[in-house]
Amino acid sequence: MDGGKNARNRLPLVAVLSANSISTAGTSLTLIGVPWFVLETTGSAGRAGLVAFCATLPIVVSALIGGPVIDRIGRRRVSVASDTVCGLAVAAVPLLHYAEALTFWMLCTLMAVNGLFHTPGNTARYVLVPDLAEHAGTTLPRAASLFDAVSRGARMVGAALAGVLIALVGAETVLLLDAATFLTSAALIAAGLRGVRAAEPVRTAEPISLPTYKRELREGYAYLFGNRLLLGVVVMVLIMNGTDQGWAAVLLPVHASAELGGARDLGLLTALFGAGGLTGALLYGAVGHRYSRRAVFSVCVVLCGAPRFLVAALTGTTLPLAVTMVLSGIAGGVLNPILTTVIYGSVPDALRSRVSGAITAGCELAMPVGGLAAGLLVESAGASGALLAMGGCYLLATLSPLVFPAWRTMDDEPGAGPVEPSDPAERQVSSSGPCPRDPVPAARRPRPSES
Repeated sequence: MDGGKNARNRLPLVAVLSANSISTAGTSLTLIGVPWFVLETTGSAGRAGLVAFCATLPIVVSALIGGPVIDRIGRRRVSVASDTVCGLAVAAVPLLHYAEALTFWMLCTLMAVNGLFHTPGNTARYVLVPDLAEHAGTTLPRAASLFDAVSRGARMVGAALAGVLIALVGAETVLLLDAATFLTSAALIAAGLRGVRAAEPVRTAEPISLPTYKRELREGYAYLFGNRLLLGVVVMVLIMNGTDQGWAAVLLPVHASAELGGARDLGLLTALFGAGGLTGALLYGAVGHRYSRRAVFSVCVVLCGAPRFLVAALTGTTLPLAVTMVLSGIAGGVLNPILTTVIYGSVPDALRSRVSGAITAGCELAMPVGGLAAGLLVESAGASGALLAMGGCYLLATLSPLVFPAWRTMDDEPGAGPVEPSDPAERQVSSSGPCPRDPVPAARRPRPSES
């Protein structure tokens, strides 16, 4: 009897983990498939950067204004609607191409629609993790590590599949497969979160009005700007995500096309980075709590980014970069469980969606510029010059935990388990029950190194 009850309690968390892994695997297909599709059809790194700009600018816009909307509509409904629209937008690209009706502006528009709806769904799933962890009877650090590990594993599988499938059946088919993953994710969330209180709309909130919306939006940003550690995280990850977008959307595809073995090597390198990330997340979940968060984070954040750019700029073979991608992935895999635990532990439950939206917007603010800048740098300074320039920016950003005093409070933040709001009134306002992320990402939460 108890076994059946425990299984039911774990089902919503399993549904979210499964849906997020499938959606993430599909996103990896797009991450590789779209730049390769643009390079194949136009031969222009600048146009690849422009498509990346169009895909990521709406992500920032939706994150800037979407926090209060998620609670109003309901996290389950937002996630389902987000994945459904993204699936249809991605599917339209190959279908229009097959019909010989796809123009460049249509591609940019469809990628913009995908970006606009993608972030709310990611945020809606992410902010559910503390409630679902408590419901399943597990600790927050363990759930956060599992959430990140599953996502990274899915990213690894998706990248490997993308490289092979592009070589075998073309980028268009890869995009159709990505569309199917979005629709599968929507179905899992629709079924798995039915009846979960934390996933439903906020019933005790004030009536919907423009002044109320503005006030709720302002509360999220005010909380972020009032917390120096969170603000430091956002500024650092903003730069990291911007340069990572340039790496993933332009620099690595161009390097793989010009110096390496094409799409297969591109998929292999991205998959190796994901495998390293999965290993790092699992290692931190198993033993990371024994060590200082700040010390571990400060070392790993330096190792996760700049070495990739340097090795790619100085070598023209796959093996050195492959080894670097694995090691950088391991370092990067440690980062998100730390950030997730700190953010969950420091943000009140009643403000979680609003603050997560503000964090996501801040972390992703430079992503549109990153892809566009990488394309322009390649055309003006060459691939090696662009890699060195963007790698230097990455290195400077990742030194901030060693320089600024606010990072010293990272070890003081709560996060050993679900955190009760200190004010009982916060429980009444919240739609999610008593529990304490984004580049990243990421979410999207603050998720550095999602290449």
